[in-house]
Amino acid sequence: MLLDNEAVQALADPAHAKHSHVLSHVQVVASRKRRAMQVSVAVATSVRVEAGWNRNSARWAFLNRLRIADVPLDQGYANRAASIRQDAAVSVADAHIGAVAQAAPATRITIITSDPADMRRVAGDKDVTVVTI
Repeated sequence: MLLDNEAVQALADPAHAKHSHVLSHVQVVASRKRRAMQVSVAVATSVRVEAGWNRNSARWAFLNRLRIADVPLDQGYANRAASIRQDAAVSVADAHIGAVAQAAPATRITIITSDPADMRRVAGDKDVTVVTI
């Protein structure tokens, strides 16, 4: 499961209108982990930057406890994201999400987003489930 900027913002703020919706998806993943299923929640590091998520800041302690993995914008993802950004005319963070989704070996990728059309575009030919918040 990949989170976009608004999903991160919603998780970070219990008063956010979409907080419980996003949290419910993250909790499903956590329950599946306890049953030894291969499921994880990840965030592209460019999304963290866009959202202002500093793992060293107390403001983000709740999200840090959720054990959401970082997917860094390394050379491979950067090259793929640059192509996606140019082709799809999306933000760097959205292109990074697309690069991660396209490269994921898993057969089931879910993206939690407020912009489903962009996420479908950046996923390319990859079969993804897009959950709109």
